[in-house]
Order: sequence, then C-alpha cells, then structure tokens
Amino acid sequence: QVQQNVERLFTRFVEEGKATVRLREPAVDLCLSKANVSNLKTFLSAVRLAHQGNDTGVLPLSPLVPAKNSDVEKPKTKMIITSRRDYPLTKSFPFSLEHLQTSYCKLARIDTRVLCLKKLRKLDLSHNHIKQLPATLGDLVCLQELDLHDNHLEAFSGALCSSSLQKSLQFLDLSQNQIQALPIEFCQLRGLVQLRLDDNALLRLPCRIGQLSHLRFLSAARNKLPFLPSDFRKLCLENLDLFGNPFEQPNPLVPNIQLKIPLTLLECAARATVNHRIPYGCHLLPSHLCKDLEVAKTCRCGSACLSSFIQITVTMNLHHVAHTVVLVDNMGGTEAPILCYFCSLDCYSQFLDRHLQSN
Repeated sequence: QVQQNVERLFTRFVEEGKATVRLREPAVDLCLSKANVSNLKTFLSAVRLAHQGNDTGVLPLSPLVPAKNSDVEKPKTKMIITSRRDYPLTKSFPFSLEHLQTSYCKLARIDTRVLCLKKLRKLDLSHNHIKQLPATLGDLVCLQELDLHDNHLEAFSGALCSSSLQKSLQFLDLSQNQIQALPIEFCQLRGLVQLRLDDNALLRLPCRIGQLSHLRFLSAARNKLPFLPSDFRKLCLENLDLFGNPFEQPNPLVPNIQLKIPLTLLECAARATVNHRIPYGCHLLPSHLCKDLEVAKTCRCGSACLSSFIQITVTMNLHHVAHTVVLVDNMGGTEAPILCYFCSLDCYSQFLDRHLQSN
C-alpha cells in the first residue's frame, strides 16, 4: 500500500543510483542502491504520484522484467576486519552476518552493535585490548565459536556460563590473557569441544571439569598450575597440552588433613544427600549450601565428602584421559600430579598400604 503511506523520500544521492523510501505502515525504510539512475528517477516519480492517490493508469511505470541472479545482492554472511582503519564507526553491521572477525582493531570493549547480530555463529575478537565481557554476549543464541585470544581479560563471567552459550558454544579460545581462575559455573558450558587456555596465569582448573563430556581438545600450556583437579580423570580427550606448568612433585605420604571428628551435622547431611542422590535445590536449601553440594569431593571409595576430608596429590599418566599428549616438560614426561580425596582415616590408610606395597 503506497497511497498516503510514504513518510519521506531520501533522494540526495539519486545521481549515484541510491535512494530510500520511508513508509509509515509498516515503519520500514526501503533502501535502493546500484540502480540505473534513469530508472530510479522514474520509479521515484511513480511513488510520489501513487502516494498522492493518482490512478495507476497514469503512473510512469515500465514493464516488469525479472531480475537476473547477478543483479540480486545476497545477504552478507561473513565480514573480516583486520585493522582499526577499516573498522566501521558510522555504519551498522549487516544483521545477516554469521561470521565476524574484528582483529587488531585496538578494541577496549565489545561493540554493542555486535551484540545485536543474532545469527552469529563465529565471533573472532582476537588481538584487541578487551578487559571485560558483557553479560549480553550470552544473548547470541547461535554462537558456536568465540575467539578472544590475545586480549586483556582477567576473568570469564559466570553469567555467560549460565546463558544460552551452555548449549551452543563449541569452540572457546581464551589464550594469551590474564585469567587466574575460571568460575565454578564454567563447566555448565557442556557443548564445548575445543578449549584453549594457553599463556594465562591460571592457578587451577575448574573443579568440575569432568562435566565437559564433549570436550576433545584441551590446551592449557604455560600457566601456573601446581596440580590437576580430581575430576580431571573423567575427561575423554583426543589432544591434551599442559606443557610449561610448574607442577608440584606429588607426595602421597604428606597429606593435607581437614578431617572433623566427630563429623558435623552439616557434613553428615551433605554426604547423605550426595551418596543417596537425594534431590535438592534453592527452593529447599540455602543457595550457598546448594553450591557446596555441587562441588562435593569424591573419595576413592566412592563416597562424598564436603569440608571434612584428607587431600593428597598422586601421579597420573595423562594418556589415561587423552589419545595424544604434548610432553609436560622438556624431560619427555607425560605425567602430572592430580588431587585425590579420602572421606576418612580408614580410606586413606587402605590407600597408603597399597601404595607402599606397590613401591
């Protein structure tokens, strides 16, 4: 419907084959570009006359000719920007983008225009100066690959781990940043297949990393890891790289004893809840207790323990969790220390007897 429906015609660049027709209902702009100047002027004249209510018989319309495939501009799905000079400051990003790379642009934060690209599957923001990630990054429901290596990140938000990225994100590169620890919620990103954490300042890996059941490629080289979490045993990887971490020498004979005897009521209740798989949630228990239960430790006997335990480090050959292992050090080793927990003195004594016999 054109009659009495044209809000305004923008014809400043008509000599360049460009014009915009702004409609009232629906409230949209029809943007015309790369048009034949003569045909464009004729079309705009017809729009004006139709808007004024003239009979279609007197409109200067040319016969309709089907457009050629070469004349139809397909929606843009990929854009690569590798310098600050080429970064668009006034133009919007095409909403049809599925792959966007903006590297070496000296960005200090993620552009809010990027967060509106709901079709994005791959976002590469590497080699910038980004210090913080907005929670709205989790609104990119189709995002499968996120590359943030070589930035100034100090943390990865727990809110992002609880967003739609839980299901969509498969590739995450956080290498060459300044991250010391990842949040407990990080292991909710259970769609991850490839994770790169090289060249950070990581002091530990997430305690529930074993929940990343789809993870196949893990790289955390050149960090500050003293040992691996006990849940690391549950991983099933194709490739693992932990080179250049200052792993401690494991010593099962020097335990960290945190036992509380007799056990507190809280410890007994927590152990029973986990061992018997009793359902719980924030509607039944205080939220901080729920978080404690979610990161409960598991004894060698299979029982759970919360804040009363014995902790040691033991040696694990990384080939138990990965098909291909990059050497841990320059000596050709493929072993690393891993945390091990015991729920009681009895369990620790049994382990110690077996360990001493085997040595």
